[in-house]
Amino acid sequence: MIRAHLDKVLTVLIAGVLAGLVLAGAALPVALVFGIGFSALSTPYSELPNTLRTSPPAQRSNLYANDGTTLITSFYQEDRVDVPLREVAPVMRQAIVAAEDTRFYQHRGVDLRGVARAFTVNQRDGETRQGASTLTMQYVRNVLSSDPRLSAAQRQAATEVSAARKVQEMRYALALERELDKEEILTRYLNIAYFGAGAYGIAAASKRFFSKAPADLTLSEAALLAGLVRSPHTDEPINGDANAALGRRSYVLQRLVESGQVPPEQAARANAEPLKLRPSETPNDCTAVPAEHKDWGFFCDWFTRWWSSQHAFGATADQRQQTLRRGGFSIVSSLDPAVQRTTVEQVLRIYPTSDRRAAPTAVVQPGTGRVLAMAVNRVYSVAENPDGQKNHPNTVNQLVAGGGAINGYQGGSTFKLFTMLAALESGLPLRTEYDAPGRLITGYPATGPASCDGHWCPQNSSSSVDGRHDMWSAFGNSVNTYFAWLIERVGADRAVEMAERLGIVFRAQSDARLAESGAKEWGPFTLGVSATTPLDLANAYATVAAEGTWCAPLPVVSITDSSGRPVEAAQPACRQALDTDVARAAADAARCPVGDQSMYNGCDGGTVEGLREQLGRPVAGKTGSSERYETETVVAFTPQLAVASMAANPDDPRDAVGQAVQAQMARAVGEVLSFGLRDQPVRDFVPPSERIAYEFTGPRNGN
Repeated sequence: MIRAHLDKVLTVLIAGVLAGLVLAGAALPVALVFGIGFSALSTPYSELPNTLRTSPPAQRSNLYANDGTTLITSFYQEDRVDVPLREVAPVMRQAIVAAEDTRFYQHRGVDLRGVARAFTVNQRDGETRQGASTLTMQYVRNVLSSDPRLSAAQRQAATEVSAARKVQEMRYALALERELDKEEILTRYLNIAYFGAGAYGIAAASKRFFSKAPADLTLSEAALLAGLVRSPHTDEPINGDANAALGRRSYVLQRLVESGQVPPEQAARANAEPLKLRPSETPNDCTAVPAEHKDWGFFCDWFTRWWSSQHAFGATADQRQQTLRRGGFSIVSSLDPAVQRTTVEQVLRIYPTSDRRAAPTAVVQPGTGRVLAMAVNRVYSVAENPDGQKNHPNTVNQLVAGGGAINGYQGGSTFKLFTMLAALESGLPLRTEYDAPGRLITGYPATGPASCDGHWCPQNSSSSVDGRHDMWSAFGNSVNTYFAWLIERVGADRAVEMAERLGIVFRAQSDARLAESGAKEWGPFTLGVSATTPLDLANAYATVAAEGTWCAPLPVVSITDSSGRPVEAAQPACRQALDTDVARAAADAARCPVGDQSMYNGCDGGTVEGLREQLGRPVAGKTGSSERYETETVVAFTPQLAVASMAANPDDPRDAVGQAVQAQMARAVGEVLSFGLRDQPVRDFVPPSERIAYEFTGPRNGN
């Protein structure tokens, strides 16, 4: 009964504050107001909405390069980041109290004197001229109006002009002040208040208006910011009314003088200062990477795709993106700015940005899956293209990692790796010999130019490679008919399964259908007729470099949440995909194409033999050319680094890049490897066993 009576009295009182109405209970003496036993109306702290007790409001997430300090971009719906009170200039703390709640340190969440004063003024003037919200009540309103877990109607109710809302604010404020000290409440308020121009919280506001940290604010600057909180949408000086902002600054300075916190002469000097703004904007999303580093946009884009696939951040992709933009994460990415710069330089030597053809390139760390660089001769931008092409010179399509509108590019003979691995796993040794003819008629069905009476019948690229080969020399010289014979012997479905096991994704619908239901008859798979991407290829070859350990491609080194706790999703996700000896044997054969020598001296010729001499350390890899040289591919790896580069026209697959570009690509890949390994010791590959080199061993299961 008493609680119900008090609620009724308080509702009547608040209605007068808000609307200046003369209500039945308006004549209640002020003495009664002070004698109500106000704290009895408080909500128990345990019954407060969870967001008021434990969860911070939305904060922006920052994405850094692998040095942990170079900002790539930020993600936010509201530009906000929390700072402790010790990192806010004392004059700013004083100014916000003077502007919004001079009795902040005297009341317990609700200022009864303020309520009575506002009630009297509003009734006298017949309109709402004064409110009675304390800083604590404003904090409650701000939190509830921005809580993403509430419905839109609930958030709107948190700001509606009504006595019921005011009563709720008072109850919550009283409960908070029983549990939290004034410094904590002031910290929370400063970190959530809206200052205008898209800046939420004092850290974002200091940067937005003055390009400085909140600890460095001057008296004049602090007074200006404190004055904006009352009407941030209209009074802010960047896009709004600068004169109004200066007027509010004068008001705050006067309140500081009246409270005895600032001498009159100091306030006068601050008030005389001209408005000196140094506006700066926090970048938001991948199109806002620094102008001088637009190449970072493709890595950033891939990072957001990766984030959307991580169940740790939400049940759906939309929820995970909301988490990124509201969670206040500090994300140290795997992007190495120096390696990225070198990769971009080398890509531009293959094709300049003006060229319609592209050379997307990826750099991966074996054993972790971390991606150090993603480069392509394009500008990451949503700007229109003058020639009408979708991806030249501006694009936000994922040319390096694939996805969305990008299925990838034919990998050519780089796919012979998967047939060789399947053969080694089935027990066939590296010494497996076959007298490879210039053309081989297989049992696989086929139509078109590579068909002989309905059967697939590939031919070698040159008669110079016809003849007897084992895996070493066949892989080194890229002998098509040897691998057509080999895939028929081990089964095309096993080669397809091997590619999938090492992370090759069939993004083209036709490829996906064949992989799912026609793999047994997909003999041409060994010659790389399937579309792939530089990232998929680099990571597949990195698995061989890591002696069979496959790791999911990873764009991060560490992630910490807004409380500084590490997030487990940042850790490499690895598994043993291949038997170690099988991986070592494949690496041994992969030394042949690039001019290195296998541990058993099995290499006899290669397609880019100068790469070993250029790099000056043990290296392995493979080249690939698709039909009519429409695409060219070079993959190279050491035990510490893997690089894959592909040349194609993303807007016109029939625009053949030609075989001549392969030599340029090999040099570029070698330069990237050389730079990326500049501070790392020379490591040799571990030799495979003599048994897998020379003897049939029986099946080896690497799953």
